[in-house]
Amino acid sequence: MATSKPKRLYQAWKGSNRFFCGGRLIFGPDVASVFLSTLLIAGPSFAFCFQVIEKIHKHEMHESKHVGFSRHHTLGFPVLIVGLFISIADLVFLFLTSGTDPGIVPRNKQPPEPDEAFDATSSSMEWISGALPNLKLPRTKDVLVNGLMVKVKYCDTCLLYRPPRASHCSICNNCVQKFDHHCPWVGQCIGVRNYPFFFLFISLSTILCVYVFTFSWINVIYEKKYYGNSLWESMKGEVLSLVLIVYTFISVWFVGGLTVFHIYLISTNQTTYENFRYQYDKKENPYNKGILKNFGAVYCSKIPPSLNNFRSWVIEEEVKVKSMTSKQSIETILQKEIVDLEMGRKPDPDGNVSIPNLLRNLDYSEINDNLKVNDGNEVEAVVPFTFPIIELPVIHVPIDSNQCCLASDGRVVDENAGEVHFPNQSLHPLHALRK
Repeated sequence: MATSKPKRLYQAWKGSNRFFCGGRLIFGPDVASVFLSTLLIAGPSFAFCFQVIEKIHKHEMHESKHVGFSRHHTLGFPVLIVGLFISIADLVFLFLTSGTDPGIVPRNKQPPEPDEAFDATSSSMEWISGALPNLKLPRTKDVLVNGLMVKVKYCDTCLLYRPPRASHCSICNNCVQKFDHHCPWVGQCIGVRNYPFFFLFISLSTILCVYVFTFSWINVIYEKKYYGNSLWESMKGEVLSLVLIVYTFISVWFVGGLTVFHIYLISTNQTTYENFRYQYDKKENPYNKGILKNFGAVYCSKIPPSLNNFRSWVIEEEVKVKSMTSKQSIETILQKEIVDLEMGRKPDPDGNVSIPNLLRNLDYSEINDNLKVNDGNEVEAVVPFTFPIIELPVIHVPIDSNQCCLASDGRVVDENAGEVHFPNQSLHPLHALRK
């Protein structure tokens, strides 16, 4: 018996998300990747800051020993402060991207009514259910967006027609508004609500890589004069700077390329999902309003509120989704309908089993004769629904002192002569018997 105990919505949520702080933070199922990304950012950043602090300390020690002598150094407090600011801001935007509702579309408890599905025009010839008229729903619908027609698809999991630009994430098992992609580095879908945070995250990661790379090289070049003006000796002496140079050089190709790609997407008002599917290669993009307005739509407009209050109280029965999806249940009904049609009967609305017309007129009396029992209790292997074959009898008729007969195949045979008389059998008096 199902319990009706009230629960928070996040506790009864059917997606694959992970919730923390009582449903205030929502992450994807691969939330562990956030800790890996944090380590990849915080490790080099704090190593760089540690190097700057060490240089400042050495400078102060040198000035205390040599009063009146000032040794110029490049890695000072301004470099440290800017480095810390970029690093902390980058980590903050990482957690905002990962812990924010990306724009999850609430699920329906049941499929939409056919009348509701046909409110909008549809040019789709593919149906969610093909045989039952009362369950016919088009797979896609046409929706007017900025004067252009856009197709929206039906989601079999969420039991709804997705809003324009929305898509179902197979990892999080949710439909997401303005779905861009599922990012494994933040462990979350990127959608309409966390895309601004995501772009700032990758942009600051690129800036941080360039910043650390630049000042690490400056430090190696500056320290060269203390190693006999040998760049190689300076690199061997400044091991931490050398490691940071290699690490940031490799990393900047990934985050830098991703940043440039998303600058292009924002300027053309596309998503990664739409771009990879060549959505607007052969037709006009109804969302493109120009470069300035496209950037303004991302960073000069308010983030839309979440469509789900994950801390609200709900009855578990009310949000419980049937184990059989609408597609599976419809397929089961269709299979039963097809069987009924093939067997020559109509489905009984009361659910009673009716005997098909094809089987009503058959003679079942001979079936029992085929079920023979031996002396023991063994039953011979017989096909239970095999009907007996009625063989035509051989009819003997005396004609012209020759014993003729009508064989089972319809031939007139002379048993004495072993020949077939009456080659033209239509002339034989027994020809009527074959008819």
